[in-house]
Amino acid sequence: MVTFLSGGTGTPKLIAGFKEVYENFSVIVNTAEDVWVSGNRICPDIDSVIYTLAGLIDEKRWWGIRGDTFKTHFRLKSLGMDEKMMVGDLDRATHIFRSEMLRKGLSLTDVTERICQSLGISQSVIPMTDDEVATKILTPCGEMHFQEFWVEKKGEPEVTGIRIENIERARPSKKAVNAIRKSRSVIIGPSNPVTSIGPIIGLEGIRNELEKKKVVVVSPFIGNKPFSGPAGKFMFALGLSPSPRGLLEYYGKIIDVLIVHSGDSFESDRCEIVETDIIIKSRKDAERLSRFILELL
Repeated sequence: MVTFLSGGTGTPKLIAGFKEVYENFSVIVNTAEDVWVSGNRICPDIDSVIYTLAGLIDEKRWWGIRGDTFKTHFRLKSLGMDEKMMVGDLDRATHIFRSEMLRKGLSLTDVTERICQSLGISQSVIPMTDDEVATKILTPCGEMHFQEFWVEKKGEPEVTGIRIENIERARPSKKAVNAIRKSRSVIIGPSNPVTSIGPIIGLEGIRNELEKKKVVVVSPFIGNKPFSGPAGKFMFALGLSPSPRGLLEYYGKIIDVLIVHSGDSFESDRCEIVETDIIIKSRKDAERLSRFILELL
């Protein structure tokens, strides 16, 4: 078995192809971007992974359910509800179910497992923690939740720092720790290293567990630019370049193999660096990259 560490966009694109060539894997997912909207707990990264594995993901946006409608969202706005995040009608059913189960005392891990079972997903999708944590973006305009920064402000404010609220007190899901321990290798996908993967490895004990495993990292950068999203701003805010070299510095000694795009390779005495075409524009691209990773493993 292998285990992925995942955020909500880059890694699901890879997973979509990986499940076609290798079925026995788990996915530990970031929960620091979770947010409550209209009384319901939205776990955007978890849901993107779930919908990907279920074959439901909207591949044009890489969030939400393909073909979903937004009648409830627009009706709520017409009633005066300040719902800045667009939530689809079918997608909202997932959030309502999750929130009701959480209110009844189930853990996020247990609820996620139930949702996966209902969709016939054979892989294990695991929240990084059952405790609530939140990524806060520091800007000259003040501190704001990641979703406010990215959805409401469209990622435009200057970023001066990143803080993960409650990360010191949160504990990793026992299921997540066990998945790493049982895996022969861990794959860190091409997700935003700072806000998608950083919270996972920031949980107590996770970095130590990863240091005991063969960890393969797929770069989310080509040259000095990220594939998409605010990863560049976040890396600069930490004093790092948004590049494979900056990525290696950010992850430190947990990396055993770093996969970079063709032409981005460099010499390092810290880990093995291999290059290939890491651009994923289609399912075939994802399958090709997945086979390349499996050969490395």
